Amino acid sequence: MNPDSRKIRLLLQLRRGGVTDTRVLAAMERVPREIFVPEPFRDRAYDNLALPIGHHQTVSQPLVVAQMTQALEVGERMKVLEVGTGSGYQAAILSKLCRRLYSIERHRPLLAEAEKRFAQLKLTNITTRVGDGTLGWPEQVPFERIIVTAAAVDVPPVLVAQLTVGGVMVVPVGDDDDDQRLVRVLRTEDGAETEDLNPVRFVPLVPGVASD
Repeated sequence: MNPDSRKIRLLLQLRRGGVTDTRVLAAMERVPREIFVPEPFRDRAYDNLALPIGHHQTVSQPLVVAQMTQALEVGERMKVLEVGTGSGYQAAILSKLCRRLYSIERHRPLLAEAEKRFAQLKLTNITTRVGDGTLGWPEQVPFERIIVTAAAVDVPPVLVAQLTVGGVMVVPVGDDDDDQRLVRVLRTEDGAETEDLNPVRFVPLVPGVASD
């Protein structure tokens, strides 16, 4: 099966998985996932699978990326924070949908590779840095949207505080691989409202910067 056929098959799987937002589907179609996975796995790039990218990290399965992006409801004028750049795949999708994306990664080598991919794809609205994602990006607050690509033990109050009122965060929550759920958080005048979406499996959200 050629790459175009695989991509079409994947888009059909995303629709069956409940992804109906046409902007999200268009972004998923336009971003070449094969450049975000290591060479040995490129023939699986359009399978609905999480794939290893080194440093005990993965690029999430496309359905989860699409579901999280859809739940975030990103507008084209919005300023978005991503905690956990990883391969850069989720960032590349978001960059097609928002005005400016700020992305933090704790693994310096992963971020360096992601930055090369952003340059290759001419994605000029992404600002990156190596840092502790649990602290967010205080110098750039507030954000209208925040996405977290690692599992927090609970909804992180530090990140909620960096949202505008009416802003949305999508974050995996749970301290056990078998008991994680995707949560949508709405920042309100009085605090936050949360909505459980679906079960997921992510690496844990870890404080600090990695030593690699």
